Amino acid sequence: MSDEEHGTAGETGDLALNRQLEASLREIGIPPRPRILELIIIEARAGEPDFNYLAELIQADVALAAGLVKVANSPFFGYRQKTRNVRDALLMLGLRVAANAVAGLILRRVFPPSVQLERFWDASQRTGELAAWLVKRLGVRYGVGAEDAYTFGLFRDCGIPVMMRRFSGYAQVLARANEDSERPFTAVEEAELPTNHAVVGGLMAQSWWLPEPICTAIRRHHERAVLTDLDAGGPAGRQVALAQLAEKLHQDSSGLNRSHEWDKLGAASLAVLGLDGGAEMAELETEAKEFLAHLAMAL
Repeated sequence: MSDEEHGTAGETGDLALNRQLEASLREIGIPPRPRILELIIIEARAGEPDFNYLAELIQADVALAAGLVKVANSPFFGYRQKTRNVRDALLMLGLRVAANAVAGLILRRVFPPSVQLERFWDASQRTGELAAWLVKRLGVRYGVGAEDAYTFGLFRDCGIPVMMRRFSGYAQVLARANEDSERPFTAVEEAELPTNHAVVGGLMAQSWWLPEPICTAIRRHHERAVLTDLDAGGPAGRQVALAQLAEKLHQDSSGLNRSHEWDKLGAASLAVLGLDGGAEMAELETEAKEFLAHLAMAL
């Protein structure tokens, strides 16, 4: 099946963004959905996905192919079987998870490289990896698996680099938001700007066709209510709690990128995860350091 034939299947219905959203994306400066991601998701929704076709598409991008194989073999997913090629990675992960993995691999590329952003992406990567590890450690709840937790960790703050490009003084606003111990993070942004990074990140995730629970979690990840009203948003609340704890564990281990978010959302996050702040937390901190050391050795 040709690229054109694959593409037409997704140009109508729930796969198409409405014109108003598209205009908003252009105005804010959100990177357009990568074509290869579009093709993977369209194929995943087909009755009989063509894995050979998708493997050929991905293999045309050497870095993307290597990255997908590396993701499939990553210790934070915990698959016993190892793969050496893209087709087997697609079969192992499944197309939905593979599409999310491809989105995460492409994410760094769509923004101009800088030292500041490299640190940001590295922190997001570790948050995603630790969130996936926490699922393995604490169990699946509300349908949130390790793959979902990993993707959310990568994309949770993807609105920040968009805001950096769109608003010249955003770095200073970001610093003030990190230092504010009382107001919600997004309230600090909205006091000075017409939007916030959570809304922008949610729009980007939606435009990149990420699963709706992940889009919702991105939009609401600075809201305490998403953690306290699980009846209304269980999957989103679970993802926010996992990432919040993962970020806390990474910050404690590395001493980098500290903020007041754990002070604001930590207790509610632990409640969602069924943890206390004493011996259980100390045990997790020790295990997380060992896990991060294992990841570093695997690089």
